[in-house]
Parts: sequence; structure tokens; C-alpha cells
Amino acid sequence: MSQFWSAHVHDLDPYVPGEQPKDQRYIKLNTNECPYPPSPKALQALREANLEHLRLYPDPNGDVVKDAVLEYFKEHGLTRSEVFVGNGSDEVLAHVFCGLLKHDLPLLYPDISYSFYPVYANLYQIKADVIPLRDDFTLNIDDYQRPNGGIIFPNPNAPTGIALSLASIETLLQRNPHSVVVVDEAYVDFGAESAVSLVKQYANLLVVQTLSKSRALAGLRVGFAIGQADLIEALERVKNSFNSYPLDRLALVAGAAAILDREHLHTVCEAITQTRTHTVQALEQLGFTVLPSSANFIFTRPPLGQAQDLYQQLKARGILVRYFNKPRLNEYLRITIGTEAEMNELIKQLKQLVG
Repeated sequence: MSQFWSAHVHDLDPYVPGEQPKDQRYIKLNTNECPYPPSPKALQALREANLEHLRLYPDPNGDVVKDAVLEYFKEHGLTRSEVFVGNGSDEVLAHVFCGLLKHDLPLLYPDISYSFYPVYANLYQIKADVIPLRDDFTLNIDDYQRPNGGIIFPNPNAPTGIALSLASIETLLQRNPHSVVVVDEAYVDFGAESAVSLVKQYANLLVVQTLSKSRALAGLRVGFAIGQADLIEALERVKNSFNSYPLDRLALVAGAAAILDREHLHTVCEAITQTRTHTVQALEQLGFTVLPSSANFIFTRPPLGQAQDLYQQLKARGILVRYFNKPRLNEYLRITIGTEAEMNELIKQLKQLVG
């Protein structure tokens, strides 16, 4: 450990992303990236961008992306003061933890959830109570009926893919009127109901989304949050105390174009959900247990629970999936839904390994 580190750095346990090996070409089914290209309109916006303007700072408010979000959700009557943009939803979440979730009472989140949550809680020294999911990996809102300084969870959940109903989210909001409920909707476009429709009704609701998954812009880094103006102002204050220019000029123009291309979004999500259905059927025929997924990935237990062995064997055959060597998870694999051809190759290899 370096003698020059700040004291708190010694206690950090950083987030570990899915592996990105470069020793060969892999079928990459381990990081929940989109298997299809971004919107052609987003790519065109990049081609038409005035690169000479890269010498100038971008719009610190990201208004072009905010306006695209407002147009996409126009039926909900949102205003710019109710939209926050950031450098991917991970940065947005960092500001959420810092600006909205650090209180005397503990933050609540599921024990099986996005593994960045405990990292942020530790980074910002936020007291947290981890709430176990049920044995079937579903979230029980009754378990959150306790004093808290905020609640956060992904919907659909990660790595399980299981979604919570909009009615359950509304009940959670009603039961916790004095604390913020953050719904992290990174995967919502693949089969869950968005809670954006509840924002106008509940001052304690913040919804976070990303362009990395359904809109295939993981390499560009664009995320946003939607909530009532009081919550958004807190995020803006944190952002402007950290980095007042979070989105570069290229991210702004491509991000806005991607948000507005509803047709491409529908096409991509439809292709992924159809492939997900075929993959689940094939896995179940091989004796795998597959949790019900509303995401662009599935969480599955091999017939004998030999997840670690299969992960290693698939990697040796050029296919990357995600294995979590943690209690309750170590008999499962999380598998991103790729193209139909990629998933067929996965099933072919699994037939040879377990079939």
C-alpha cells in the first residue's frame, strides 16, 4: 500500500467489471453489451458533427440530450428541471449516492444486486443495510418496511433479470414518503415497466437510465436521471462540484439522436427478446434452470450446479459468460443475449459439455 494514499483509499473495494481478455477473439456474453450496432441516426450524427468544435467545451447542461429525453417521454409532461444527464449511468449513480442517499438512517438495497452499490456506499461512507432477496431471487417490498435513509435497486434486477411490477414500486414509494427511492432502469427496455410514469406523482422517486444497453452506446457513456426538480437540483449541485462538463460534444449529438430513434430501439429490443426466448427454451431442454428474465441477459443454473467449471470450459472454447464466485450465486451463470448465431454457438458448445 502506498504511503501517499489518503487513509480511506486503503478501505476501498473497487468494482470489478466483466473481463475483457485480448488473447483471442471471443463470443462476448459476459458484459451485457448490445450485440447490434447503434442507431443509424446516431452514427450519422457523429459523421456530421463539426470536429473543429472539439476545441470548445461542450454544453455543461447537456440540453440537447435533456430535450431528447423530454421528447421520448413527452406523454408524462416532464420539464428540463426534471432531467439530469451524466457520463453513463454509473456516474449518475455516483452523484445519486453522494447527493441523495447519505443520511443518518441506513440506505437499503438488495443483497443480490448491481455490485457497484456497495462500492459507492463504501466510497461515500454511507451506512447501508443489505436486504436479502427471497429464496427464488425475487424482491419482497415488505422487507423494506423499516426506517431508512433511502432505497435503491435495479429494475429489472441484475444479475437475476427479474423485474418488480410498477404496482409494487408505487407501494414502496407510498410506504417511504420521507426517503428517496431510486429505481435503476438500465435494462428496462427489454421487458419491464418504467417507473417514469410515476415521477410527477411522487416527489421521492428518482429513475435512472442508460444508453449503454438497449441503445448500444456502451462505448460512448451517456446516462440520465428523471425526478422532480428538487432531486435533480441536488444532482446538479454535486455534478457542478465534481465535473461541470460530463458529456463531450460527440456524446451529446449521438446520444440525443439515439434516444429519439424509437424505431431502431424497438427493432433491437424485439430481436434480443426473441433470441432470449429461444435461448431459454434450449437451455431448459439441456436441464438448466433459468430465472424469468426481463433483461438482455439470463441467470441460469446448470443441471448439476457446476457453474464455475462450465464458465472455464466455455472460455477455453472462445465464449465468455459471467461467473460470480459468491454465496447464493456460485451455482449460476449470467449470460448476455447475443445475436441468434452467437447463442446457437453457445447452445452447441453446452450440448457437448453437459448434454
